[in-house]
Amino acid sequence: MRHEKVMSMPTCAADDTLPRLLVHNAAQHGNKIAMREKDRGIWKEMTWSEYFNEVLVCAAGLDALGVQPGNAVMILGDNRARLYAGMIASSMLGAYAMPAYPGTTLDELRHFVGEVKVVAALAEDQEQVDKFLDLREAGSTIEYIVYEDKRGLNTYDASGLLSWEELNDKGETNLKADPQLRDRIVNRAAPDDPAIFLHSSGTTGKPKGVVLSHRNVIAAVRNAYSGGAFNYGEEVLAYLPMAWVGDFALTVAAGIAFRFTVNVPERQETVLRDMREIAPSLYLAAPRSWDNLLTSIQVGIENSTPLKKWLYHFFTDRAIASERRKLDGQEGSHLEWLGRLLGERIVFGPIKDLYGLSRLKSAFTGGEAIGEDTFVFYRALGIKLRQLYGQTENAAFNAIQMPDEVKLHTVGRPLPGVQVKVTDGGEILLKAESVFRGYYNNPLATAETLKDGWLHTGDAGYLEDDGHLVVLGRVSEVVHTKEGERYVPNYIENRLKFSPYIKDAAVFGAGRDELTAIVCIDLEAAGHWAETNAVPYVSYADLSQRNEIAGLLGDAFHRVNKALPESLKLHRFVSLHKEFDPDDGEITRTRKLRRSVVEERYASVIDALYDGSKEIHVKAAVTYESGEVGLVERTLVIREV
Repeated sequence: MRHEKVMSMPTCAADDTLPRLLVHNAAQHGNKIAMREKDRGIWKEMTWSEYFNEVLVCAAGLDALGVQPGNAVMILGDNRARLYAGMIASSMLGAYAMPAYPGTTLDELRHFVGEVKVVAALAEDQEQVDKFLDLREAGSTIEYIVYEDKRGLNTYDASGLLSWEELNDKGETNLKADPQLRDRIVNRAAPDDPAIFLHSSGTTGKPKGVVLSHRNVIAAVRNAYSGGAFNYGEEVLAYLPMAWVGDFALTVAAGIAFRFTVNVPERQETVLRDMREIAPSLYLAAPRSWDNLLTSIQVGIENSTPLKKWLYHFFTDRAIASERRKLDGQEGSHLEWLGRLLGERIVFGPIKDLYGLSRLKSAFTGGEAIGEDTFVFYRALGIKLRQLYGQTENAAFNAIQMPDEVKLHTVGRPLPGVQVKVTDGGEILLKAESVFRGYYNNPLATAETLKDGWLHTGDAGYLEDDGHLVVLGRVSEVVHTKEGERYVPNYIENRLKFSPYIKDAAVFGAGRDELTAIVCIDLEAAGHWAETNAVPYVSYADLSQRNEIAGLLGDAFHRVNKALPESLKLHRFVSLHKEFDPDDGEITRTRKLRRSVVEERYASVIDALYDGSKEIHVKAAVTYESGEVGLVERTLVIREV
């Protein structure tokens, strides 16, 4: 086991900052590995001493560029060790480290740079540099653009364009010229100064700025540690979007506070292969990622020999049945224990080893509900998968399930240090040291969210008698049918997405007699099924309208309807000819549905779901990766459940 077993309480205190903890790690654990990054197939290691020096020199370089408290440094790109160093360096200076999703559009970036003065931008490569240059042409004033990967940039002559090496040269020169600068930079940030500047998902409008202080993020990871989420010295894979609070909380905040070894994959396309080589001890993934991994395992089994398939189903089917009995509160038998032991040696162990799951001690899913079949499968495999509930405004950690106290419908108990109560209207409220102070330059939204010291999460739910928290969906999405039946569309949508063949869903029925839905198929899962079953197709749009695929979708609707009261059963659906796309504004970068956009854009489709039509001809604008907008036409079939 690679991680350290430390039984004492964490050393990080209320008055600590991430830079000071980084200095402590460099001084006390300088020769231990802080980070690995894969480059051209080779894992390059960085000790805590080297990590601190990288951050210090970067901070001194940014200081030389004129970055001051109250300024912002925007970060754009996939996970890279230097970009993480740039985040911490910015916070050292008291500036806002503002990461953005790599796929963020120009309009979204213009909104971000319009909030605060962005003096410098840190870009991964040429693609991100081009976005910042486009921002300049659109009128934004970003004086300096620093790039990490120089490929394709040799002929660029834009003003203020610097390589990372040039930034470091400025930093080293700055440090040599002023012997006192090191100590001033290291001690500049105070506990209530900004650690990170993130944004809300923006499901109902423009994303709101969320500034988390060092006090907030350190309190959050300290609460998570006390609640058994992780230990000192964990091995983690840094693959989640850098602009998502979950990545910052684990990779940066917990990574520094609890001395994780952070492993940065070579590219997003190599994550699975790199994960097999690293075999992390701590892994957080969205339900869709767990679904995709399960699909990959099942595809591999189906393509194996008859003997391997028989062994897999013999042990897995029994282990899944055993886990379901445990979830129902039933005790297992000695024969089940023996079957588990044999299954681990013959089937489960080799599968986990193949996919980099062999050392996994803490496995989490969060962001939305996970499908029962997926959840039970990993528990049967011997992975203690747990649900986690958090949000950006509370630095990612609100509640988690304990390894051996899991219920499918709850997110576990609130963490130590987190108080939870539920209003008479069913809204979940939180109070903790990790709660942010308010939305950046948005007093109106802040006043709606923070009241009397409590964070109004906007989530609907309730506490069970044993303290477990149940999250139903967004309070703002609680609607009523024409007959007054109350329901949360997101709750039903998540359960439709438990099907591996449904990637996104939108449920309708507010003020109407019955419920209907638009769904988007998962091309990988549905495409594999089509190939295995000799169903021909030429495109996503073609596959989405096949009767055979409609049968798979219908099965998902039947399963969901079994769990719904008669008044809330789904009656009709349509399979859309395209995926919901963040570039088209239909979902956020974290794949949350922008309901108002979908309802407006597909108003004719929704009307057809209710007026008795058998099909509907649609025209839809599609934004391609190049930024060009095209028009797609298709006739969609209205299906009865």
